[in-house]
Amino acid sequence: MSSGELEARLVRILRDSPTLVQVLTVVRGLELPDWRIASGAVYQTVWNNLTGRQPDYGIKDYDVLYFDPDTSWNAEDVLIRRAAAAFPPGLSELVEVRNQARVHLWFEQKFGEPYSPLSCTDEALGRFVTPAFAVGVRLEADDRISVAAPLGLEDLFAMRLRLNPNRTINPAGFARTAASVRARWPEAFAQEF
Repeated sequence: MSSGELEARLVRILRDSPTLVQVLTVVRGLELPDWRIASGAVYQTVWNNLTGRQPDYGIKDYDVLYFDPDTSWNAEDVLIRRAAAAFPPGLSELVEVRNQARVHLWFEQKFGEPYSPLSCTDEALGRFVTPAFAVGVRLEADDRISVAAPLGLEDLFAMRLRLNPNRTINPAGFARTAASVRARWPEAFAQEF
């Protein structure tokens, strides 16, 4: 399939998930700057579709990425609280809002590898641990779902886990991530490194 065909297929699958559509709609209403829903909420919804599972199976959270040059914790906390108040109980606890302009402030301490500052949300996607996770979507004002996938969509639809070629990743950390994913989706293929 061409990249355009894969993107159209992705959008169809995402629209078949009532919970994800609800999250996209509520987040759009929050008017966060340069936002995307990314990672697990996207790839796991696709993998559930590919494997015949219910759309919400195995989804632990909905990562809401946005970019605001104000890197203060207070500014981010205001938006985290605003988002939590916008969702009903049961869903509000699953929505994780993070300012991508702040990631470089805490990433190395948490994950043990350097992380240079970002200039926008879509740039963050290119740094995800594996290309299958590096997909972000946004519900636009005209109800179109826009897709950002700087590493392509092929790994997502192949259910292939491999190291992001743009990062130096701790192999043990990648192995833990792959094992966690494969525990829920054993059909996923983890490439050896």
